[in-house]
This record gives sequence, C-alpha cells and structure tokens, in this order.
Amino acid sequence: MDEHGICANTIKTANEWLTFIMNELGWEDKRKSYMALYLVLQALRDQLNTDDAAEFGVQLPMLIRVLYYEGWNTNLKNRRPKRKDFFLSIKEQFKDSKEIKPETVASAVFKLLSNRVSVGEIKDIRKLLPYELRKLWPKEELARYQAA
Repeated sequence: MDEHGICANTIKTANEWLTFIMNELGWEDKRKSYMALYLVLQALRDQLNTDDAAEFGVQLPMLIRVLYYEGWNTNLKNRRPKRKDFFLSIKEQFKDSKEIKPETVASAVFKLLSNRVSVGEIKDIRKLLPYELRKLWPKEELARYQAA
C-alpha cells in the first residue's frame, strides 16, 4: 500500500471511531465526538502507570494514538487521579450542555474501545481502574471480563 493509501485508511479509521461515538450518544456534531474521545482517552491514560498507558496506546490507531499521547507528562506516572478527577475535564468541556453527563460520554468511549481494542488489553486495563470506572464499560464486556 502506498503512502496515500495508508493516509486514507488512517483518516477513514479515525472517522469510523468518531461516527461510532456520534451514533452512541445521538450527536450530529463530529467536533463534540472528537472532544469526547480526546478527553476520555486522556483521562483513561492518566489513570494508568507509564508502562500500562504505553501498552494500551500501542493498540490504538495512528490518529487516535496522537490524541491519547498529546500532552502526556510521564513525570506524573505514579499519580493516580481520583474518580471525580476522571470526569473533571469532560464536565468542563461540556458545561454549557446540561444534558451531557460525563459518565454517559465515558461509557460511549469505553464501548468503542471494547469493540476496537483487543479483549486481552481491555481486560488488563479494566483491572487497573477503580470499580466506579470499571462499571461504566459495556455489560457484555463486563460479563466476558468476569468469566475470563
């Protein structure tokens, strides 16, 4: 595949991810979906230590990986934000939209990740999260996770 094919495929994949979020949340605004994905990925990354965050990042498509790693400060690798901190940037970004709940946004992104990232990696990541965040993952993934 030539460089144009790689570029087109990368853009297509990113658009598929954004469309998934738009459909899941009933949105028509791709920019909102972009922000939702960006914020949840970074909040998720910040819940993990450096090694686990890097292992997870490898599973993401190229353009999505850029969102995930943007602004990452590995000096904070042992910082474990509280659950409320996970939702802080989502609340702030969507503060003018009272109908948007940060937990719903996170659940939509978690569902996307469950559909696009390997089951083993999702299982590993979920194990590392506090219960309040683990329970936001899709029920079918939860059942598969508990059985494994």
